[in-house]
Amino acid sequence: MEDIILGFLGNNAVFLLLFVFLVVVVLAGVRIVPQSDKFVVERFGRLRSVLGPGINFIVPFLDRVAHKISILERQLPTNRQDAITSDNVLVQVESSVFYRIIEPEKTVYRIRDIDAAIMTTVVGIVRSELGTLELDQVQSNRGQLIERIQSSLEKVVDDWGIEVTRAEILDVNLDDATRAAMMQQLNAERARRAQVTEAEGSKRSVELNADAQLYAAEQLAKARRIEADAEAYATEVVAVAIKENGVEAAQYQVALKQVEALSEVAQGAGKQTVLLPSAALDAFGDAFKLLKGRT
Repeated sequence: MEDIILGFLGNNAVFLLLFVFLVVVVLAGVRIVPQSDKFVVERFGRLRSVLGPGINFIVPFLDRVAHKISILERQLPTNRQDAITSDNVLVQVESSVFYRIIEPEKTVYRIRDIDAAIMTTVVGIVRSELGTLELDQVQSNRGQLIERIQSSLEKVVDDWGIEVTRAEILDVNLDDATRAAMMQQLNAERARRAQVTEAEGSKRSVELNADAQLYAAEQLAKARRIEADAEAYATEVVAVAIKENGVEAAQYQVALKQVEALSEVAQGAGKQTVLLPSAALDAFGDAFKLLKGRT
């Protein structure tokens, strides 16, 4: 059995070596790239191609994968730096940048340390942008400041084959003296707003009080006008009655009022004595005669 195997290998050694060589060539020419990576291929030290995700083929022994670049989004470490605003206030800014590589051939052959290059660029851009703003603007317009920093950074790093996906200003810190001065200013502003609010409240109270008095005067005037109209109407009715029925109609009304007044005087709690002058008694007698004649 051994003789047969040795004889077969001796007669087909060339074919076996050729088969092994072909297998090695095929394996060397096939490259499988993960979804999150890109491969930079060189031929004799020069850029040949960039392999995307999936199965790719290269020329064995001539081409080689020189760089394996991840295209996942990356975050630079938080960077702390000092900057001076346009109103000469020293602040310490904490910033962070997110980016991803979209053209590996530029990143590999145009820049050595991409992270350090981006961080250095961010430092310069942040200082430049903060130098054009006052401290109050930095605090209140942080969103616009971030947009300006990201836009300026994108223009600079475009030649490096990367895309800046997000830039963040995490915090703006002040020294103790500046913070104390800002606290005093804030307290003064709060006190001013409180005084303005109190003054506006007093003014509104006076206005409402005046409106209430005016409304009460208008209502009183309306009531008096209605009473005057009623009295005028009653006088007119009496005048018409006198005109139509003579003086007896007026005497009858007067007698009726006298009798009603006497009834009210007589109605009282307990026993009481009412003193009336004789003239009043004569008037009541005349009133009773008139009422008796009417009934």
